[in-house]
Amino acid sequence: MLEHESTPNTTHSKTTGLPRKRFYRARAHSNPLSDSHFPVPISPSQFDYTLHYPQLFQSSDQSDGSKKIEFADIGCGFGGLLISLSTLFPNTLMIGMELRDKVTEYVKERILALRTSNPGQYNNVSVVRTNSMKYIPNYFEKGQLTKMFFLFPDPHFKEKNHRRRVISPHLLDEYAYVLRGGGIIYTITDVEELGVWMNSCLENHPLFEALSEDELEADPVVKLLNTATEEGQKVARNDGQTFRAIYRRIAFESNGKVKARTFCARF
Repeated sequence: MLEHESTPNTTHSKTTGLPRKRFYRARAHSNPLSDSHFPVPISPSQFDYTLHYPQLFQSSDQSDGSKKIEFADIGCGFGGLLISLSTLFPNTLMIGMELRDKVTEYVKERILALRTSNPGQYNNVSVVRTNSMKYIPNYFEKGQLTKMFFLFPDPHFKEKNHRRRVISPHLLDEYAYVLRGGGIIYTITDVEELGVWMNSCLENHPLFEALSEDELEADPVVKLLNTATEEGQKVARNDGQTFRAIYRRIAFESNGKVKARTFCARF
C-alpha cells in the first residue's frame, strides 16, 4: 500500500501545515527597474478574481463587480501583515504585490495552508507576483483602494538609485490615482534617511495630508506596522528604531474644493 500513499510535502511543517521559510529564501530585494517576465492584466477589469478568491467569486464575471480589492500591500514580503489584516478586516478584499518569485510562492502556499486549517477564514487575501512600480494602474481602477502599505522597503542608499525607491514624487501621483479620497498610505522603515525621504515626498505632495496623532492612536492598523512583518520583528528584537509616515489621500468636491473628512476605516 505504501506505493499508493502520497509523498509528504517536505517544504511544509508537519505540525502546522504551513510552508517553511528556509525553502523559499531569496535576496532581500530585487531591482524594480529590471525586466521580469510574468503575466500582467491589460486593465483592472481583466484581473481574475476567481483565481485569487475562489470561495468568493465563482465566475469570471465577478458577480456585479461591486466587490473589489481595497487593500494593497506593496512588497508584501512573507505576508505577515496580510495575514494579520485578513482577520482584522474579514469583509475586505486585500492583495500582496511581490516581485520575488520564491517569496510570492511562499505567501501563496501560506494562504492556502491557512484556508485549509481555518475553514471560512483567509478567503479575502491573496498575493500576486508583479512589479508594482510599473503596473499599479493595470490592477486597480481610479479611487479603488482605501489602504496601501509600504513596509520596510528597499532604501536604495546610493543617490543614483533613488529613482528605484517605491515612494517618490512621480509614483505618488499613481498611488493618488488608485486611492479613494480619504484612503491612507502607511509607510515605515528602520532607515532614518529613508524615513525622512518618504515623509518629505508625502508632505510635499498636493494630494496627501498627514494623519493627526489622535487618528494614528485610534487606527488599529498602525499597531501592526512594527509587529506583523518579519522585518519589523527583527528590528524589535534588536531594539532598533523605526520611522513612520502615514498620510491620507485628500478628497475633493466636484468644484475643486477639499471635502470634509468623511472617510472612516471599517475597524
